[in-house]
Amino acid sequence: MKKIYSVVFLFIALVTASSCKKEFEDKFKNPNQAEHVPPDLIFTGIINEMYEAPFGGSERWGQYTAANYFYYSTNSYDWTGASLDYPTVKNIVKMEEEANRLGGAVAKPYLALAKFLKAYFFVRMSLKVGDLPMTEAIKGAANLKPKYDLQKDIFKQAMSWLEESNNDLNSLIAAGNTELRGDFYLKNSLPAWQKVVNSFHLRTLLQLSKKVDDADLQLKQQFSAIVSNPTKYPLMQSMADNLQYVYNESANKYPNNKDNLGNDALRFNMAATYLNTLSSLHDPRAYMVAEPAWGIAKENNYVLTDFRNFVGANSGEDQGVMLDKVQKGMYSLIGRYRYYSGYTAENTFIISYPELCFNLAEGINRGWAVGDAESWYKKGIQASMGFYGVKDGNNVVYFAKKEGKAGEYDSFTISFSFENDYYSQAAVKYAGNSMAGLNQILTQKYLAFFRNSGFEAYNQYRRTGVPAFLTGPGTLNSGRIPLRFQYPALDRTTNGDQLNIALQRQYQGVDDINMAPWIVK
Repeated sequence: MKKIYSVVFLFIALVTASSCKKEFEDKFKNPNQAEHVPPDLIFTGIINEMYEAPFGGSERWGQYTAANYFYYSTNSYDWTGASLDYPTVKNIVKMEEEANRLGGAVAKPYLALAKFLKAYFFVRMSLKVGDLPMTEAIKGAANLKPKYDLQKDIFKQAMSWLEESNNDLNSLIAAGNTELRGDFYLKNSLPAWQKVVNSFHLRTLLQLSKKVDDADLQLKQQFSAIVSNPTKYPLMQSMADNLQYVYNESANKYPNNKDNLGNDALRFNMAATYLNTLSSLHDPRAYMVAEPAWGIAKENNYVLTDFRNFVGANSGEDQGVMLDKVQKGMYSLIGRYRYYSGYTAENTFIISYPELCFNLAEGINRGWAVGDAESWYKKGIQASMGFYGVKDGNNVVYFAKKEGKAGEYDSFTISFSFENDYYSQAAVKYAGNSMAGLNQILTQKYLAFFRNSGFEAYNQYRRTGVPAFLTGPGTLNSGRIPLRFQYPALDRTTNGDQLNIALQRQYQGVDDINMAPWIVK
């Protein structure tokens, strides 16, 4: 009997304690603090993290611009720990949780796009370092020391997510369920997002071009399936479909603007890899983004519209030498009229129509799909030129800074025919589905990546060697362009054992930026 009383007493005590705990929690709930966050609010924050600002490290490492003043920046490739997106991945998982909690039709668009977003961020991270925690990492606190998935498995999972995302979006759009909120890029349009998903899928497949013979990946088959079935896999069709960041004159100003003209405009100049390619092709985009080197124009008595005035610095040049040449007017500065006369300059692409055109041209050139590579190549060039206001049959209006005159510019008007003035050049006219033609496609894609798409220019260089990047004392790293970033220092302290396993598997146990990850071996 005593034992029974003890059990009853214990039961009552537990119930009472539970009741008290609930009463305590109820009394001390903060009525001003939300217990749940709507998925659309989380979605807004996630897609904001897709944006990679111009005028940062990726721009100089892509050899578009160069820093000539050490106090402000350098052009060195002495890379350390990568910046990874795990906080954003955590928010994607949270968005899925909140969408599932709500359930029903309102949840499905976020669940479909969550698959795309996981693919996007894991691909972006893996391209920087190689193997990464993925399978166990997205389980959150269930495993605080997750194992590192193989880079190959990360890409396979990403492509699976992209396929599933497209299928889910097809079903939602067919059913008329397009209820999306929180989207400041594409006006809450699921059809527009579907084009982005499939365009990114093609980019991801091409990232793996060195693995084309891996039967397990089925790269050609996937590429062909997307290109040959536009009903199932709609793609971007014009510049109106771009996933891009749009600036305004208040909170979201372009990184170069008239407020920082005095700090930046003379401390950074154009890089040779980019600008000298434009000038060698007599490409009017040079007029839009750069200023003529006034020292060269004076010395040679060139008119300011002469492409020989548009000269960039070797990114590997010693900064002291570079600065001296800039002050003597021997290198072109960043176009001050375009980038420093206001606050909005130009949109920044994340995934764009010009890139898609060149990706289609590249895939067809490689024999991954049936189609007209030259047509897509030309569309890509014209779309990129049009972005800068250079359009076939129209006059090109060009502004050059007046020497010694603050805020004053000379303007020039130049007639432009795409076929006669540009495409007829042997260096531009498509050389057919050959290696020469492929190099032309890759060169034009690189030109179209100027100031947008994050690390895509570097990723292309690492994958293809096009264009040839320049090195020297200013780039450090013993004259080498690195092949990856190091893992973040936090990985060593929080998950060192698993990191060491991944390093041993990939890089002979050394976190060396000059050792190639699987994707480019």
